[in-house]
Amino acid sequence: MMNLSYWEIKSYLSNIHFTIVGSGIVGLNCALGLKERFPEATIIILERGCLPQGASTKNAGFACFGSLSEILDDLKIHSEDDVIELIGKRRKGLKLLRQTLSDTSIAYKQHGGYEVFDQHDYEGYNYCMANMDRVNTLLKPHFKEEVFKVKNNVFNFKNIQQQLSFTPFEGQIDTGKMMRALTDLVLSKGILILNSVEVEHFEELNDSVHIKTNHFDFKSKQLLICTNGFASTLIKVETKPARAQVVITKPIKNLKIKGTFHLDKGFYYFRNIDDRILLGGGRNLDFKTEETTEMAQTEIIQNKLEELLTTTILPTTPFEIDHRWSGIMGVGATKKPIVQQLSSRVFCGVRLGGMGIAIGSNVGRDLADLVQ
Repeated sequence: MMNLSYWEIKSYLSNIHFTIVGSGIVGLNCALGLKERFPEATIIILERGCLPQGASTKNAGFACFGSLSEILDDLKIHSEDDVIELIGKRRKGLKLLRQTLSDTSIAYKQHGGYEVFDQHDYEGYNYCMANMDRVNTLLKPHFKEEVFKVKNNVFNFKNIQQQLSFTPFEGQIDTGKMMRALTDLVLSKGILILNSVEVEHFEELNDSVHIKTNHFDFKSKQLLICTNGFASTLIKVETKPARAQVVITKPIKNLKIKGTFHLDKGFYYFRNIDDRILLGGGRNLDFKTEETTEMAQTEIIQNKLEELLTTTILPTTPFEIDHRWSGIMGVGATKKPIVQQLSSRVFCGVRLGGMGIAIGSNVGRDLADLVQ
């Protein structure tokens, strides 16, 4: 434990109204929502990493609401109204993100989104194409035009069905720029972010919450947990971690691929960024191992990602891998996030199901609205 000075205690850790655990998309938006509702409140955000950990700075930057196969799968287990509501929340969250930060600051580009089908996946391909009109009819009242169309493979992808599903409504962002802009906005409001501070335990008292970290103890009037895939280390919630492994190539001359792409029902996803190809996914190869909070890579998934780049995405283009990393998502039995008051002074906003870009802003604001 650190020996804090009088000045440190007085200026950083005294009279705290709200403590937020996690400086990702949800935590930062929660802080903004609380500051709007309680402008005089003292708000502190604790982040376990030197940079935001989890998924907020690790994701692929897809501004998406769901691929055709994902929507059709959802319709098998949910009502049409529930699926429309789910898509509506994702679109609303993306709109809020863009309004909060501006398209320029997050480098938003709407190149559209594609779904790519493996050459051997006749069943999945035929099912999606046969039911495209059904989904378009369902969504047209909300989008005002057809959401999904058929496009030919103009990207020189190999070993796939030669027709792709396409939606013009999907976009992409620069994840790093988004988090920098969101962090700068939060700091401009006088909200304090302390990095490399991990909450180890908390205890609710009559008039406050006693919070123990790896460096110091302090008290806060209220505690809001926004740690998504790491939430189960602090609270009992129906969510579990899901690791996503990602690679990105070095710049490729004359790269013609533009857009966001889903493959194998979204278990793989790739896009263009800065004349590179970013590719992630593969946890379906080893679900159990990927239920972890360890930021690492595995040989089986890394080999598969490189194989897809070589055989499918860039079959005639030389490339080199520049960086590899992992992010931790929070998933559960349903795709509905958990936004709850756990006790009189403790709240949580977790389980974003891999849709943090789309719903993180709203989850954070909804969490802030729970506070009285």
